[in-house]
Amino acid sequence: MAIDRRTAAFFVLSSLFFGGTFVAAKAGLEFFPPLLFVALRFDVAAVIMAGYVALTVSREDLLPTTRGDALGIVATGVFVIGLSNALLFVGQQYATSAVGAIVFSLNPILTPVFAALLLSNERLSARGAIGMMLGLLGVALVVSPDPANLLGGDAVGKAILFAGAVSAALGAVLIRRADATVSSTVRIAWGLPLAAALSHGFSALAGESAASIAWTPGAIAALAYVSVFAGVLAYIAYFALLDSTGAIRANLIFYVVPAVSTLGGWALLDERIAPSAALGFLTIFAGFAVLGSESIDVRSRLPGLTFDVPVGREVDDERASLEEEPRGYRSD
Repeated sequence: MAIDRRTAAFFVLSSLFFGGTFVAAKAGLEFFPPLLFVALRFDVAAVIMAGYVALTVSREDLLPTTRGDALGIVATGVFVIGLSNALLFVGQQYATSAVGAIVFSLNPILTPVFAALLLSNERLSARGAIGMMLGLLGVALVVSPDPANLLGGDAVGKAILFAGAVSAALGAVLIRRADATVSSTVRIAWGLPLAAALSHGFSALAGESAASIAWTPGAIAALAYVSVFAGVLAYIAYFALLDSTGAIRANLIFYVVPAVSTLGGWALLDERIAPSAALGFLTIFAGFAVLGSESIDVRSRLPGLTFDVPVGREVDDERASLEEEPRGYRSD
């Protein structure tokens, strides 16, 4: 399946904007309590998004009308946006950014598990598994976590981060399963207030206070980035990508996010880049090359998997139909 320019643009924008989240969050947590930081982020993003859809979407297209619309909005606001970000910001207090990045990069590995359980038309093939493992290896090389720190240390922080990755992966699959009739932009507009209310509730339960916020220029810049760029713009790009490519393929952006975060931390926060990072970048690209190969292939059955063998010949009409599926995945 060839990737058109629009899809490629959504992928790049999602990766860049979400990658900057780790940098902005690390800077912003010096000034904000974590859950209140997340809640304020969604407050700002919700207001901007509401204004955008009011100007660009008709009233008929804005209102959810089906059960799938409601489920898609809940999955967007509660799982993909709300819980995943709340858990990410809290978990970053107890673990290094390197550990946080690699734990969240388990998202593309978790997504096929939920897809296999909840979707009938998204499955991981043998080539897809190889490509994903290459991507995960590349992430590990980029962030270069200390094995002792990754396996030991504060287990609570790692568990919170892992729960955030689970929430994001599950939510992405639930959105595909809901098969909503409203657009992804409308789902975001409804989902952001849900995420904001959820985060404010968590913040109140945790006893956080607005009086503890230090309103410095750095704090305002961090809040502006996570609200506008890593909020509104990133979500518009990501959910459009999710609708066009499916949950498994869309969540491959989380392989690129740690690379962006590493470069952003080096450029803006004077963080050190390990020598293995360059090899990690190349490994991530190799994983994408495996997943997105445009070669013609014949699929041979193995137990529970589909194995792709490239050949250089024309395909018949039946094979041409199969080629419409994303590389690295198969449908029932």
